[in-house]
Amino acid sequence: MKVILQADVKTLGKKGQVIEVAEGYGRNYLLPRGLAIEATGGNIKILAQQQAADAQKKSKELAAAQDLASRLEKVQLVIKTKMGESGRLFGSVTSKEISDVLQQSHGIVLDKRKVELKEPIKSLGEYELNVKIHPEVQASLKVTVRGE
Repeated sequence: MKVILQADVKTLGKKGQVIEVAEGYGRNYLLPRGLAIEATGGNIKILAQQQAADAQKKSKELAAAQDLASRLEKVQLVIKTKMGESGRLFGSVTSKEISDVLQQSHGIVLDKRKVELKEPIKSLGEYELNVKIHPEVQASLKVTVRGE
């Protein structure tokens, strides 16, 4: 019996795959639990349409991520913060502050978790940070920390 998996099944395969299973296993286990549907001509056409729509959506996301990466490469972000007499900052500059300043000054919305900081910035200077926008797209962001 041929079935189309509706969810990942550990021993069989991933969602969307068309596989051959034993008749009893398909009718008594997979179909009643909603893990698979029968692979008829209509269901296979629907699957092909869904896969095409998913591929188109992924390509749009990738194009948007590449556009954002090119915009981030051009940005020179300046963060002004309070500092002590020795040039050390009160507190530190975190990825949340970086994403907030980026949104306020340049209108670029970026999730704080996408900015890669090994540790918070605690001194003045210029830094070049990696930003993971998409699994396939990374950008570098130039950040300058100055005292007020």
